Amino acid sequence: MSLQAGDRDQINIAIDGPAGAGKSTVARMVAGKLNYVYIDTGSMYRAVTLMAQRAQVRPDDSQALQNLLVRLQIELQPGENGQSVFVNGENVTDLIRSREVTQEVSYYAAAAEVRSVLASMQRALASKKGVVMDGRDIGTHVLPDAELKVFLTATVEERALRRFKEIEQVQAITLAELEQEIAQRDALDEQRTISPLIQAPDAVLLDSTGMTIQDVADEIVRLCNVGTAGAK
Repeated sequence: MSLQAGDRDQINIAIDGPAGAGKSTVARMVAGKLNYVYIDTGSMYRAVTLMAQRAQVRPDDSQALQNLLVRLQIELQPGENGQSVFVNGENVTDLIRSREVTQEVSYYAAAAEVRSVLASMQRALASKKGVVMDGRDIGTHVLPDAELKVFLTATVEERALRRFKEIEQVQAITLAELEQEIAQRDALDEQRTISPLIQAPDAVLLDSTGMTIQDVADEIVRLCNVGTAGAK
């Protein structure tokens, strides 16, 4: 995905938080409101997970992961129906949202080889400013100099309910099972050695429990406007 030259008044916005907090939806809305570029880093980790599963490469097999990564070309293409994800020219947008990928993505995301390669890609995409990037270590590791950092969260129960409403018609899973899976992903993301999920010291904590997606997006846009006005 190519980026247009950034406006001098544009900034980079990092949105971090746990699974199911609504990061991707909010980040996409914020980017649209500000005419910024949205970068879904989670989809990049999911793409690697999908391809590793296909190749039967385990997340703890460093050499095999390195060999796999050098053969992958990941592209994020914006469109009318959201962002599409391509790996080596194949559209994997729907495939990376499967439960099989969801259950294992935290393990592959914890691999140093994967995080190093993808973080470099993500920094390159953000080099011209005017980017909204969401993930779990954007403000702490990928874009530590981002002008606005938001740590978006919600209760486990609310996050599970949101995810349940998204997939109940597609995948057979109960709300209780989703709550357990999300809590497990939280633990994996928070306890990993490489770039764990933590709130950056200078990030704004935003608890979206009980808030609409529109309300959350509006609040981040407000924070962005306050920040850019104060910098002038």
